[in-house]
Amino acid sequence: MLTLNTRISTADKVSAQLVLPYELRENSRLRTALPSGEEVAIFIPRGTVLRNNDFLMGDDGRVVQIVAAQESTYRITCANPHDLLRCAFHLGNRHTQTQVGEGFLRIARDNVLKEMLEGLGATVIEEDAQFEPEAGAYGSGGHHHHHGESSQGHAHGPLAPIPVHQKIHRPSDIPSR
Repeated sequence: MLTLNTRISTADKVSAQLVLPYELRENSRLRTALPSGEEVAIFIPRGTVLRNNDFLMGDDGRVVQIVAAQESTYRITCANPHDLLRCAFHLGNRHTQTQVGEGFLRIARDNVLKEMLEGLGATVIEEDAQFEPEAGAYGSGGHHHHHGESSQGHAHGPLAPIPVHQKIHRPSDIPSR
């Protein structure tokens, strides 16, 4: 069994491609098979999300390229940026994994969310596409690709500082007199 345990940024030679949906690319421990039928185990740091065109190197030096699978998604567009921002807010408020593209949002298909988005004035189209949701402000030190809808890597860490201790202020915290 090939064990993939090292993420590398570039590769001179790729031994195989592994097509995975987003749900499996979120797993840091995964047992699957290459198209050749060879079994493969992925052991990467917890919290790592594999992105389209990532490279993993095995303990034997072979490199496997990760390819995002085509998935059942909704592409969300709006007549103007303000309405698209409102849709993004409501998806975020529901902790919905969302891909942010140039002038569109993409989510996994969910009829309840589709009705909500259409109620906000969005156009929601079913499509099969590679799903690359945002990592989130406090995501691990992984990376996300932006280049139209394709992927050319630009690594970045969290979008916001990660607080060591965070006090959540509630109205009930105001001292009563």
